[in-house]
Amino acid sequence: MILCCGEALIDMIPRPIADGKTAFVPHPGGAVFNTAIALGRLGASAGFYCGLSDDLFGRMLVRALEEAAVDTTLCPRPAAPTTLAFVELTDGQAKYAFYDENTALRSLTPTALPPLPDRVNALFFGGISLVAEPCGSAYEALMTRSVDQVTMLDPNIRPGFITHEHAYRARIERMIALADIVKLSDEDLHWLCGSGDSDRLAQGLMAQGPTIVVITQGAKGATAWCREETVHVPGRAVQVVDTVGAGDTFNAGFLAALNGAGVLNRSALREISTGTLRHALELGTRAAAVTVSRAGANPPWRHELVD
Repeated sequence: MILCCGEALIDMIPRPIADGKTAFVPHPGGAVFNTAIALGRLGASAGFYCGLSDDLFGRMLVRALEEAAVDTTLCPRPAAPTTLAFVELTDGQAKYAFYDENTALRSLTPTALPPLPDRVNALFFGGISLVAEPCGSAYEALMTRSVDQVTMLDPNIRPGFITHEHAYRARIERMIALADIVKLSDEDLHWLCGSGDSDRLAQGLMAQGPTIVVITQGAKGATAWCREETVHVPGRAVQVVDTVGAGDTFNAGFLAALNGAGVLNRSALREISTGTLRHALELGTRAAAVTVSRAGANPPWRHELVD
């Protein structure tokens, strides 16, 4: 099982109504939640770990996870509200305003981490859950102790949500050093590493410890670095409705392909073939293309990707 560790929240998506006004419609979301949903829809064995509220919105999140066959048995259920993220869309690109104080998401602590079942062979971390406390420290502690499982990190950086940049950068650097797979968008790469050639920056990340580094570039596709090899796949041409959940869906496709190929263990990952890596990139970009072609974070089901 691939355990997705990070935020579940409600995306409040703007929709036009009468008289030119805008209403906000609630949609289950959150970067790591979206990846868990996408994994489940793609037929991978997926689990989720985050505090889930029992309020109206928390029940929406649980229903969506259950509908995608995502295991939620490890999730604590604190008496706290659900995080809300109001979305502003400009030319299909999403910006967010978060309402996150004293929420179920932030309630996780490093001292209350659950033991991992033997069926967990990989863990995925990322999103705004790595910014706030105490949940950020809890997820980092879980990654630190996950020495027998493959770990993947996608920070999915939201600069407007970061209040203590130095501490956040230090956490991401520590987690990059721990991760077997690191995925960044090109924007996140330059936010973390500065300006310069993406190949040089990705090689710098490789030197910190990961086995595989993946950089996505939207419509331009995705590139992976592994050992001395570089593998690139182009993006797929689609009519973009919005980009909400695109990177999260890519992560799910990439992990689902690796899992299906039987390489989600450290020894196999170090010896991964170029063909297997290319297939993982292709499934990630293919799944993400479906997500951007429709409103909100709505990842494809496995049958939608059948040629």
